[in-house]
Amino acid sequence: MNTHIQRWMTAAVAVPLLLLIIGFGSETVFALFIIVVVLAAMVEYNSLVFEKGRRMERAVTLIASFFVLTAAFTGGPPFVLATLTFVIPGLFSLSLLRPEKVVSDLKTIKDIFFGLFFISVMISHFILIRGDDRGVAWVFFIIVMAFSSDVAAYYIGRTLGRRKLVPSVSVGKTVEGAVGGMAGCIAGCTLYVFMFLPDVGPGHAVVMGFLGSVFGMIGDLSESIIKRASRAKDSGSLLPGHGGVLDRLDSFIFMAPFVYYYKLFVAIP
Repeated sequence: MNTHIQRWMTAAVAVPLLLLIIGFGSETVFALFIIVVVLAAMVEYNSLVFEKGRRMERAVTLIASFFVLTAAFTGGPPFVLATLTFVIPGLFSLSLLRPEKVVSDLKTIKDIFFGLFFISVMISHFILIRGDDRGVAWVFFIIVMAFSSDVAAYYIGRTLGRRKLVPSVSVGKTVEGAVGGMAGCIAGCTLYVFMFLPDVGPGHAVVMGFLGSVFGMIGDLSESIIKRASRAKDSGSLLPGHGGVLDRLDSFIFMAPFVYYYKLFVAIP
């Protein structure tokens, strides 16, 4: 089946489910959804980073991710920081149980902690945002931010793309597509704010649209670096036409924290 058709068929199933969970699910249901999605992404990350047979490392990554996400839901940022603080000595303790592998374990510790922070901590900001006032509206805002940026970048890049953006990392990304993604993201964010968050104002919408698109591209390219280092085309094959779960999360990895902290520090209601 044509990949383009597969993309739209997968979206036709996933988007209504996503809308139901975000729009009508409780905070608990939403948090459970994020936990399942992130753990699926971590399984893919483990497959990219750890060779077969590294069961303990894969299990530790998943368990630590679960605790980070649960901490975000039950106690917010202080609990997340506390969890990360104790994960580090925990990882070294496991290494000390295997003194003959201490040198190789140092790379393993770095790989585990990087994956934990890059995916679980970053995406846990969705749970933090959902717990804020008007959290549902802000979660949808981030989705609109990613969708408008990705769609505009994809179609403008295919139509007008000439100059490669970072060919050594992603051969498909173009400068024209990146600019189109920024324009599409600004337009999508501005329209959404006008319709659903009018007190935010168009100025903030434009700034968040521009920077959100930049952070989305950085997340996309960062995941491409991981895949290239692992010599993989996609992070997985769970989503037909889209690759793996991590392939769909890449734009959100830095977008969600950006919106959370912009909202927090600029004091947007």
